[in-house]
Parts: sequence; C-alpha cells; structure tokens
Amino acid sequence: MASVGSGDTMTNNCSFEGVDHLMRYLELVIYIPIFPFGLILNVVALLVFCIFLRKWTESTIYMTSLALMDLLLVFPLPFKMHATNHLWPAYLHRLCSVLENLYFVGIYGSIYTIMCIAVDRWVAICHPFKAKQLRSPKAALGTCIGVWMLVLAVITSTIYGFREDGQTDFHCFHSFSEKGWSPPLIICLQVFGFLVPALVVVYCSVQTIWALLQSGQRSPQSRACVKIIYSSLSAFLVPFTPSHLGILLQFLVHQGVIQDCGNKTRISLFIQIAMCLSNITCCLDALCYYFIAHEVRSTKNTFRLSMISQRRATFSTSEV
Repeated sequence: MASVGSGDTMTNNCSFEGVDHLMRYLELVIYIPIFPFGLILNVVALLVFCIFLRKWTESTIYMTSLALMDLLLVFPLPFKMHATNHLWPAYLHRLCSVLENLYFVGIYGSIYTIMCIAVDRWVAICHPFKAKQLRSPKAALGTCIGVWMLVLAVITSTIYGFREDGQTDFHCFHSFSEKGWSPPLIICLQVFGFLVPALVVVYCSVQTIWALLQSGQRSPQSRACVKIIYSSLSAFLVPFTPSHLGILLQFLVHQGVIQDCGNKTRISLFIQIAMCLSNITCCLDALCYYFIAHEVRSTKNTFRLSMISQRRATFSTSEV
C-alpha cells in the first residue's frame, strides 16, 4: 500500500496531531536518502542489463523487470515528500491518483516479480529435467509481461476509488476515503497482494535450500547460492511484513474493532513508519544485483544449477 496517514487529525476525540507532526520530519529523513540511491542504483542496473550484457537470459529478463518496477516506486517519492508537509489543491486529484497508481504498481509488481523469480529458481534447482522444457527467455519474458498486465489492470481499476472528488485541499498519499478500507478490498490485498506471494516465496526458497544442502556439494557455488536465497528471502519479508501487518491493524481500527485511543495512536505511528521503511526495498534489490553478480563471477564455472533469479535479490545469473 501507499503511505497511509492517520486520516483526520481528530477522530472520536482521539487526536493524531502528535503522530502527524513527527511523521512530517521522519518521512523526509527516510525518503531523502532512499530516492537518490534507489534511482541511481536501478538506472545503473538497467544500463548494465540492457546495454552491457549482450545475452538475454531468464535472470536478466527478471532483473530488468524488477528494476523497472523499483523505478516506478522511486519516481513518486519526491511528490510523497512534498505531500507530507503540504496540502494539494483539489484540481490535482487526478495527478495524485496517477502517482498513487505508479507507486502501487511498483510495490505489488515487485512482489509478484520476486515470487516468479523464486518459482523459476525452484524449478531450475529442484526439477532440473523439467526446467529444460519450462524455462526459457521467452517464458520469462511472457511471465514478466503477464505480471505487468495483471498488476496494471487490478491497481488502475481500484485506486481511483480511493479519493472523493468533492474534497477541497487534500494530502496526496494520505487520508484515503472509506472505500479504500472496505473489507473486500483489504482482504484481497492481504491475501493476494502479500500472503499468497509470501507463502510461495518461502516455500520455494526453503525447498531450494534443502535441495542444495542435500546435494552433497559443498562447493563455493552452492554456498553462494544458499547465501543469495537467504538474503533475498530476508529482503522480501523484512520490508513488506510490517507494512501489511500495519494495514491489517489500521483496517481493524476503521472497522471499529480497535477503539482505544492509545492503541489507535500507536497503530497510526506504526503503519506510517512501516510504510516508509518498506520503500527501502528499491535499494535492497539494486544492491542485491551487484552482490549476486560478484558471487556468480567468482564461482561461475562449476555449479551448473546455480542459475537463479530473485530479487530483493533473488537471482543467480545463470547462463542457460
């Protein structure tokens, strides 16, 4: 989800002014370093994948798609920083919706791309014979296109209902209407936006690590591969688990399940900090590209099955 504010500064005699005041400065502290690092690292990654690497493999295709998703997440950050401390006039509603669209597509497109990379790695290592039929650059490209079409269709058809055009000045990326907190939407978001991809990534990662450990090979390649899987799994769960937990808690507040003012205030602070920190994923992904490239370069001639892809660093650059 995009950054979700506390809504009104006063709800049922419960004031969120302290939280909002703190977040005005904390968001800037978090976003200011994320934006330039995320932008530079992902642009450089795209240049490497698209210009300097002459052969398109499954890994480079997935990593290119992930870098593009991360750039969609990075691009709205300056607007988010401005919206943190400034009200936008009503005529900018459409611009705000476009920016929120890009942000959501970047987040959930990234999540689904990482899931596909984890599956691709699992097939390559745990089912090497089937991999010859299932894995190919064409299949990877088709998968990435499918992810883009799915995420764009779902997000675009949903996000425009988050705001009421009758408002005057408003905070972009904050204070969504109650439509944005409807039970069907939040349930689908939690289940299909995070829980299902997370379970797939965890399952494929655990199975792949187990297969590598049971293979009896203790080569530097297998150790590097296990290290990559652990780091990419952590890079997936650490940014997105707290933010989706925060969305669930804030949903319970909107449904009236949580009514204590102190708990509401703590949940408001928690969800906003978690949302801010989840944006660091664009930097973690880019750093993982270089970490993986270094690991694979140093060990690429022996371990045939270390052809993996995954984000938040999830991939091993296999030459298939």
